[in-house]
Formats: sequence, structure tokens, C-alpha cells
Amino acid sequence: MLHVVYRFDTGGLENGIVNLINHMPATAYRHAVLALTEVAPAFSSRILRDDVEFIAMHKPPGHALWLYPRLYRLFRRLRPAVVHTRNLAALECQVPAWAAGVPARVHGEHGRDVGDLDGSNRRHQWLRRLYRPFVHHYLALSRDLAAYLEGPVGVPGRRVTQVYNGVDVERFSPAVAGRAPIAGCPFDDPGLWLAGSVGRMQAVKDPVALAQAFVRALEMQPELRQRLRLVMVGDGPLRAQAQQIVDAAGLASLAWLPGERADVPDVMRGLDCFVLPSLAEGISNTILEAMATALPVLATGVGGNADLVTAGETGLIVPAADVQAMAAALVSLAADPVSAAAMGRAGRAVVERRFSLPAMVATYRGLYDRLLAP
Repeated sequence: MLHVVYRFDTGGLENGIVNLINHMPATAYRHAVLALTEVAPAFSSRILRDDVEFIAMHKPPGHALWLYPRLYRLFRRLRPAVVHTRNLAALECQVPAWAAGVPARVHGEHGRDVGDLDGSNRRHQWLRRLYRPFVHHYLALSRDLAAYLEGPVGVPGRRVTQVYNGVDVERFSPAVAGRAPIAGCPFDDPGLWLAGSVGRMQAVKDPVALAQAFVRALEMQPELRQRLRLVMVGDGPLRAQAQQIVDAAGLASLAWLPGERADVPDVMRGLDCFVLPSLAEGISNTILEAMATALPVLATGVGGNADLVTAGETGLIVPAADVQAMAAALVSLAADPVSAAAMGRAGRAVVERRFSLPAMVATYRGLYDRLLAP
């Protein structure tokens, strides 16, 4: 089983691969991970099996046509039963996989790119149609992405399986007695109410909107300065801009942006609310992790977010890039922490019922086995 991604580093897509490898029975498949660019050692160490090979191609930007001979030789050496590519950046690897005679070729669509938020980019549609004959089966991580594959891309419905990510409900679980302090976080007063996000700070995740919404929320309800705090965990090109926004508003002491952290479950247990301000999503691992931690979720209504969050029951949904709406939702949740906590408990129950890791692993393994059966 060869998993092919653009880069193997911190991210929801990549975290799904980690969960799949760690929880699939070791007797089912051996695994290797191929990154067209880089493999981050710290992230790859999350895979617990010691028989997984990691390969980085160090590809520069642009088409990978010149890499096809190397990829062909690699596929012939590894002789994988399944090649599973993820997202458009890795889709072209289906061609050398076909040339190398890989028996089962799977492609997963996990979310949208910032340059194609609604899937209307004609070039992206054309590229996916171009590579369609080389793919045996598709996995779509939301109903929105499944409709995109069957609609503009023209994939027959029988070749598309819609699958939700699973979450480790033991690793991501609520704090035993109220919010647990986060190591290094200055906001350890139990009387505070912490809204936070976890993820890479890049354009498609729109962390700037969350920083702006926090500032606006405190303008709308100045009395919340006594309780409301912002935690934004993660690194990326927009981290400095998000920090500048809270600094310029004179709120530096009320926001904490520590960069990337490896203790995400502990961070989640130290929050009162989780916020995902993305411009596009597939099925968000971090939403599932937050729900498993019994946090109410404030998310934008993009991609599969509404598949996960039931507005008014497990959290709130607001339009993407709408700072005013996000600020109003923050005020609403912070002003009624009892109701917010009840939403979090309801979310935990939904995850336990619908989004378990065993169910996700069973779907993936069942598809792989079925494709190889002939």
C-alpha cells in the first residue's frame, strides 16, 4: 500500500493517513508513504509501525512529468498492491502507477484549494477528467466533494465512495474536571473562557478572519474582555499577520499564538470552544477532534463542515469570510457558557456514534480488498 501526497507534514489529510496506518491491522497491508516534496520527520514519527518506508522526491513547483521515470522505477521496486493518491497535487502520479502495472489505483479528494474554493476552476476540472481513465476508484471525504466528482469531473457514481474521517475518541477525550490548563498558556484562570483554533495558518484556513472576529467581538461586548481569550495554535505564512491584528487592537495580552504544538489533544482539553474559520474544507479532522473533546464548534459553512456540525445542537455555522457573523457567534457562545458546554457534550455523542476510527478503517480496507479481489 503506497500513500502518495504532495507533502507529508502537519495537516488534516496527512493526519488521516497516520490514523489509517496506525489502526489498520498489521496483517492486512504493509505501507509506504511517498511525498512529492518533503517528509517532515517530526510528523512522520506519529506513525507507530516501524516497517513503514518514507520517501521524499524533493519535487520543485510545476508538473511532475519529468519525475515519471523515477516514479515508474519506484513503483516497480515497491510493487504496491494499491497506490492511493490524495488531492489534485498528487493525482498525476496515477499515470506512472498505471504504467508500472499497479493492480489497484485509488484517488482521494480531501478538500478544496484556496484557488478553487467552489470547484468552478475549469482547468482543475479538466485535469481531473484527463487523469480519470487511470483511476480505478475515488474516495470523497464529504457529500460536496462526491457531488463535484460525479458532476463537473464526470466520474460515474459507482466509482465514487463517500467516506468520513474517523477520530480516536480515546486520545481526544474531554478533560475530567473542567477545562485543563495548557502547558505554557498564560490563560490558566478557571474563570476565563477560551476560544481557540488548531491548524496551519495559511490562506485557505483564513486565520486572519478569526483574529479580526475576536477583535470585533470585544468591540461588540467590551465586558467580555474580562473573560474571553483567544488561542491560535499552529504555524504558517499568516501567523504574523494574525498576531499583528490583535497587537494593533491593543489585545496582545488577551490572545496567545504559540506556533505549532505536538500536544494537540492537551490543547483541545484546555479550550472552551473550537473555531474553524476556513474558506474551504473537506471533512475536517480538527472539527472531529474538537467534538470528541466535547467542545462546541464554531465553523464556516463550507465543504463538509455542515456534515459534522449541526447548527444550534453541536455548535454554530457562519458564512465564510464573514467577520461580523463570526464575531456575533463568538459573543453568543461566550455569553452562555452553559449552553455552549451542552453543545460540546452533544458533539461528543455524535462522534462516538458516527465517526469512529474502526468504521473509517473498515471502509478503506473494504474498498482496497474489493478492488484487489478480481
